[in-house]
Amino acid sequence: MTVFGMFRVTPITEEDITEEVVTAIETLEEYDVDYRTNSMSTVVEADDVDELLAAIGAAHEAVPGDRVSTLVQIDDLRTKEMKACEKVDAVEDELSREAKGSRN
Repeated sequence: MTVFGMFRVTPITEEDITEEVVTAIETLEEYDVDYRTNSMSTVVEADDVDELLAAIGAAHEAVPGDRVSTLVQIDDLRTKEMKACEKVDAVEDELSREAKGSRN
């Protein structure tokens, strides 16, 4: 089984939040997950939902402040093993096929 999660943790403040976000992301290193951060969120890949939720929960708890908002989306692929990079490759392959088809 493979489970993917996307999360965004945001301390509610008027100050720059870069340090707090880095703290949250560094917390993921303590868990058996793979992750990739982009400009809007972090995508996490784990073998099971418990590990995924534990990692995201720890990232949330690691952010200091009076108020912290965390958005989470989970894709629990229960029927087969798949890596996040395979999902991306499938979309890129299809885009490439369509681009080649439009040139003909």
